[in-house]
Amino acid sequence: MDKAEKRELVSSLHDAFNASGSVVVAHYSGLSVADMEDLRVQMKQAGGQVKVAKNRLAKLALENAEIADFSEYLTGPTVLAYSEDPITAAKISAKFAKTNDKLVILGGAMGETKLDAAGVAALSELPSLDELRAKLAGMLTQPAAKIASVLQAPGGQVARVVSAYSQKGEAA
Repeated sequence: MDKAEKRELVSSLHDAFNASGSVVVAHYSGLSVADMEDLRVQMKQAGGQVKVAKNRLAKLALENAEIADFSEYLTGPTVLAYSEDPITAAKISAKFAKTNDKLVILGGAMGETKLDAAGVAALSELPSLDELRAKLAGMLTQPAAKIASVLQAPGGQVARVVSAYSQKGEAA
């Protein structure tokens, strides 16, 4: 890799760090190419990215970035997973690490907050932005449905009582 390519990689990583909601750093030693490709596909489908970069270049990209300094995790064979949604990178990485013990999550960052492995695990347990929106929409429509059923109930009860009296009158 020549100097121009290195500068371009550092610049793209710097922009990615600034645009991401969270970054997860993990060791991937012993991970097969097929497994790494599977992780990349899962992350891309969820809206994130996986990047393997030299630690020195990643540290350079981290300088002056608008994200917490997680350079202490950049040792050995590391992979960077990041996404705009703060939950996605952590959720996909943790899910993949559960099924593949060769991916070891070291830590990362979410905005100005530095995360250790336990922090990434806790972040992965949170619902995603889409899940939160769905829950909120469900909570907003539920009271309206209850109000509608309460308002319909007295009218239905009156109709049943009138119907019962009319049937009783016909029977007599």
